[in-house]
Amino acid sequence: MSARENILARIRSANKTGKASDVIGGSAADRLTSSPISPIPDLTGNVTDRFKQRCEDAASTLDEVHQMEDVPKAVSRYLTEKELPMSLVCWPEFKNLSWSESNIQFESRGAIGDDKVGLTGSYCAVAETGTLVLLSGQDHHATTSLLPETHIAVVRRDRILKTMEEAWRLMRSEVGLLPRQVAFISGPSRTADIEMTLVYGAHGPFRVHVIVVDQ
Repeated sequence: MSARENILARIRSANKTGKASDVIGGSAADRLTSSPISPIPDLTGNVTDRFKQRCEDAASTLDEVHQMEDVPKAVSRYLTEKELPMSLVCWPEFKNLSWSESNIQFESRGAIGDDKVGLTGSYCAVAETGTLVLLSGQDHHATTSLLPETHIAVVRRDRILKTMEEAWRLMRSEVGLLPRQVAFISGPSRTADIEMTLVYGAHGPFRVHVIVVDQ
């Protein structure tokens, strides 16, 4: 018997159980399904107002519309204000909106290196940190939020949660097995690694614009 096997045998004997790996695996599973919640900061007040403020703190811009059909007009308004190209790539869920009426050219596909503007939805958002939560999938192309210089994200108001703990709890209850990528986006990409000078767009978009939809 090797030293490792000897140690594991003594552990099994002391615990009066089977394989040590079963004990460890069971403990891990219990921890994942019923993990204790850490102390939560006081987040009283309007959740949307908190989210808006934290988005601004993270250098995101934000707009609000009443319904999904208003999104193209909001996008057109933003692109015009920033003097950006009136064209974009988007997730398939937005392909039936009236883009032509807002003079916007769109393609429903994942982004490539030449695309300047990408429009995505979001699984949910976190008010505490102004964070967007995106889940990858067949119709949720990860490149659309990563490659373009400008990322526009649509968030439903009723999917703005208070804390990250609430976001994880929602994912576990609704999604179960998580997809290959869960992205947390808090404002534009930035770094201050070089001489402590803040640079935007180092590893992703220069700009993040959030559109909150009431319904």
